Amino acid sequence: MTSPATVDVSELLDEQKVGSFQIRVLVLCALAVLLDGFNAQVIGYVAPALAVGLHLSQREMGPVFAASLVGVMVGTLTLGPLADRIGRRGIMIACTLTFGVLSAATALVNSFEALFLLRLFAGFGLGGAMPNAIALTAEFSPQRSRATMVMTMFCGFPIGAMIAGLAAAPMIPAYGWRSVFVLSGVLPILLVPVLIVGLPESIRHLVLEGGKSRQIAALLARIDPRLVFSGEANFIINEEQVTRAAIGSLFRQRRARATILLWIVFFASLLDLYLLSSWLPTVFHDAGLALTLSIVAAALFHAGGAGTSIVLGRFVDRFGAYRVLAWTYLLGAVAIALLGPARSAAGIMILAFCAGIGVIGGQMGANLVAASIYPTAIRSTGVGWALGIGRIGSIIGPFFGAFMLSGHWPIDTIFLASAVPAIVGAAAIYLMGRAQNATEAAGRSGPLPAPSGVEPRGA
Repeated sequence: MTSPATVDVSELLDEQKVGSFQIRVLVLCALAVLLDGFNAQVIGYVAPALAVGLHLSQREMGPVFAASLVGVMVGTLTLGPLADRIGRRGIMIACTLTFGVLSAATALVNSFEALFLLRLFAGFGLGGAMPNAIALTAEFSPQRSRATMVMTMFCGFPIGAMIAGLAAAPMIPAYGWRSVFVLSGVLPILLVPVLIVGLPESIRHLVLEGGKSRQIAALLARIDPRLVFSGEANFIINEEQVTRAAIGSLFRQRRARATILLWIVFFASLLDLYLLSSWLPTVFHDAGLALTLSIVAAALFHAGGAGTSIVLGRFVDRFGAYRVLAWTYLLGAVAIALLGPARSAAGIMILAFCAGIGVIGGQMGANLVAASIYPTAIRSTGVGWALGIGRIGSIIGPFFGAFMLSGHWPIDTIFLASAVPAIVGAAAIYLMGRAQNATEAAGRSGPLPAPSGVEPRGA
């Protein structure tokens, strides 16, 4: 068919079925996020063996855990806005190469200082990849299935974290902890050429950039070969126009309350995720569980988030994000609290899996909300800053775990304290839904016309 002179790219994308091209984008982003998850969580799995090998105390391991998280925070806060200016694709590829090379180099360390610095700078690459993977997937997804696609893509993160644990369990006794870092570095390096060949730039970003009509037409034709455009076609995005990549824009046009509550959700959620990811193997091992079983239990925490992502995404598309995510975080809080009194290996495994559903599943849904409430011009900025604020929580989480363990807190108390952030996340996402309902009841539109997966629907 022949296009009209003016083409609304957002409307056109929403009319399309999810085809092989969008699925390829999703898979490539998911692979990058999978290796992000592998690299981000690998330190938690190797921590007991690494601490023995380098003669590090639990207090020294706290800064090691936090080092990459500081780098991630800086990466998300700086590279998200940069991607809104220069494009998502290049930033994502460069970040994947960065954390791959530096993770491989970690296998060579022999001191606390070298380990700390390499984890810090690898974190910078990890932080830049995530918001752009989320933004790219959302911007190629039709509105009606955006939640399912974004959450399916993001399940790569807990799958990567789970694979790291499943790989570390046999590799550490057989080849030593250094072998796990070799694997975590080689895989991203091998992915980089695949991303260079197969990963496209965001169509929506190209429209805002201007002067890219040929690229836009070519990408749209790859989504649907029936789409043919004249050379005079004018591509537009019918959404609110804002100053590109301006941090202040996150608080304008009635976005302030949504942004603040979103930051609370990310802060609490990532604090809990990294607290549990960093210390679960150590806590379970100290409680008497064999090291291999401790690692498997921690891997099941990530498996819980990965295994339910598609189902959870469908629930969000159908019932709305705010209601579904509030209950998801509450499930996580209950499961975490019950881990304390659990004594059987089977009970620990089941509760760890359920905790992963709540905490990691909730975080995947929060990513979708962040990608949906901001317009294209500030989407990576909005997602990046939400993740960046969340990374402050992710830094505090491992230190809080070290504080509880070094203070010899009872295991029941440790897990009760670890359940509190999940409750905070549930409350904040619930209040976001209430605020959206109040806005609609007053006859005003929300921060953005939210896609079906983000409407509160009785939140």
